[in-house]
Amino acid sequence: MRLPSMSQPFLLAPIAECPPGPPGAQVRLAVLGARGVGKSAMIVRFLTKRFIGDYEPNTGEAGRGAAGTGAAGPRVRRLTALCSPGNLYSRLVHLEGDHVAVQIQDTPGCVQVQEDCVQVQDSLSRCVKWAEGFLLVYSITDYSSYQSVQPLYQHIRKVHPDARTPIIIVGNKADLLHARQVQAKEGLQLANELGSLFLEISTSEDSQGVCDVFQYLCKEVSKLQHAGSTDRRRSSIIPRPKSPNMQDLKRRFKQALSSKVK
Repeated sequence: MRLPSMSQPFLLAPIAECPPGPPGAQVRLAVLGARGVGKSAMIVRFLTKRFIGDYEPNTGEAGRGAAGTGAAGPRVRRLTALCSPGNLYSRLVHLEGDHVAVQIQDTPGCVQVQEDCVQVQDSLSRCVKWAEGFLLVYSITDYSSYQSVQPLYQHIRKVHPDARTPIIIVGNKADLLHARQVQAKEGLQLANELGSLFLEISTSEDSQGVCDVFQYLCKEVSKLQHAGSTDRRRSSIIPRPKSPNMQDLKRRFKQALSSKVK
């Protein structure tokens, strides 16, 4: 059963925030995508196991369970950016026997960057620089939201050139097959071209699928953090000098003794 529309304060009430931890102790994720694809609904579903309906689009946007308005067309090549920073959710999440402090940046819908929209571009860059793992979400009922994925991916790779930075492409609203505009093979083909993982989920009907996506992304970020800390420890260790050859030492010692005897 779908819940009634909620305002932002009521929405945030049941989500317990995690206490601030030491630098580097948090897993920082960002959920990017066009307006109306269900980004906020995915986050709330992951954190509370509840599915939310419509609420104020300026403070966040939830999965509506309705067909998008986009139409099929050529791929968008222009850079897509965020209107302004969205909500930041913070919570302790149980992950493989440990409690991990997870911060998730929700974002408003995307717009095309114009020459006079410098602040829009800066907003996207700040969000991308902050995050360590990314979900790029589109709706299978909105082809234009699918077109926004590739420019977002390209911008992330400019900011994070390390190919290990995890990015997952998610086709949401998989329960609305009657309104499908993006075929699963199209999402898979795009993910293969970009070298990313691809999944189709239904936020409204599959809570476990949503949790699996976020948990997998948390694991990948944690592994990357661990690898980075290991590399830093290795680089800080002063290499020990090589042990001298024992046979050479014995030979020199004998020579020294023989010279003294003479």
